[in-house]
Amino acid sequence: MLQSMQESDPIEQAGAGVPDAFQRLWTPHRMAYIKGENKPTGSGPGDGCPFCEIPKLSDEDGLIIARGSAVFAVLNLYPYNSGHLMVCPYRHVADYTELDSAETTELAEFTKSSLLALRKAGGAQGFNVGLNLGGVAGAGIAAHLHQHVVPRWGGDTNFMPVVGHTRVLPQLLRETRDLLAEAWPTA
Repeated sequence: MLQSMQESDPIEQAGAGVPDAFQRLWTPHRMAYIKGENKPTGSGPGDGCPFCEIPKLSDEDGLIIARGSAVFAVLNLYPYNSGHLMVCPYRHVADYTELDSAETTELAEFTKSSLLALRKAGGAQGFNVGLNLGGVAGAGIAAHLHQHVVPRWGGDTNFMPVVGHTRVLPQLLRETRDLLAEAWPTA
């Protein structure tokens, strides 16, 4: 028997398949990621790089939390946890060693501000912070450097990602963006 999303009474499953005791958590938005939609077609800035396109949008539409002169902070469209953000230089560079000193400094300052905002807005108890440099290192978009800041909480690793290969996010991305933008430290 399956549970109706609007009723607590079990309903018979029609169509293919065998009724079972599992609930379904439908995440159709993940298909864009699985299919590689919005991935760059090449390694150049004009090849559809989302990190080059996002700054052209409004903060709300681009899910931008804060803008600096050399870098910006943006929510990840496919987050590991609620509040998972990235700090990206505006300039299209692939490697950390390609950043100039102003970009390196502001990237570090924005990372610190990210930690402060995530602690203030969501009570994060820890963080995973890092760069995936190159496709073999796990970078989904290797041509444009971006530093991940993933907030963590005690007990946030549960059966859903481990067994179900599913992440449960308690908040819409726009709501998360609004909370983090409000909590972002001002100079």
